[in-house]
Amino acid sequence: MTVEVRKVTRGDVPEVAQALARAFADDPVMTYVIPERNRHRRMRRLFELDLHHIALRHDESYTTVGPISGAALWAPPDKWRTSALSLAWSAPSFLRVLGTNVRAAIRLMTAVERKHPKPPHYYLSTLGTEPDFQGKGIGSALIQPVLDRCDAAGVPAYLESSKEANVPFYRRHGFEITGEVTVADGPTLWLMWRDAQLSTTR
Repeated sequence: MTVEVRKVTRGDVPEVAQALARAFADDPVMTYVIPERNRHRRMRRLFELDLHHIALRHDESYTTVGPISGAALWAPPDKWRTSALSLAWSAPSFLRVLGTNVRAAIRLMTAVERKHPKPPHYYLSTLGTEPDFQGKGIGSALIQPVLDRCDAAGVPAYLESSKEANVPFYRRHGFEITGEVTVADGPTLWLMWRDAQLSTTR
């Protein structure tokens, strides 16, 4: 199966957010930080906010050509940290999404940010594929454009995996575990780093 990808546009946001909400329906981090009531609607709104206020500003978000079946959201080197202006502008909306779980979300995000590596790198903040389309090479296709750029420019890449079952997928693409983040009564995240490679195996 050949998967073609393209950059996400603002017109794609509702559909991409819907696809990511379905992709992350059973994600340990999402079920930890998003209240159970109206969870799917809250997750969809969370991804809409992420796309509008963070991801699309970097022009490094990819989705599939044709029907949208997933997306990869990247930040370029030294751009992974959200600006104070963006935080102030979007904070009320994010707080409404998180509801009563806001303290747990802040605790987890703070712990993760403390471990974020300082050397310049491309940051894969989100990768998700619609459940019905998983296992068809879509995730690999979505991250490949930026991995190719990393290899061409000699720049590393970094991500946090919220599912241990996804670690082998990322290892096939050159990522290796460098640490873990765990909060009390919360999920574990696996921190993964990828050095630029001289050649890639597709």
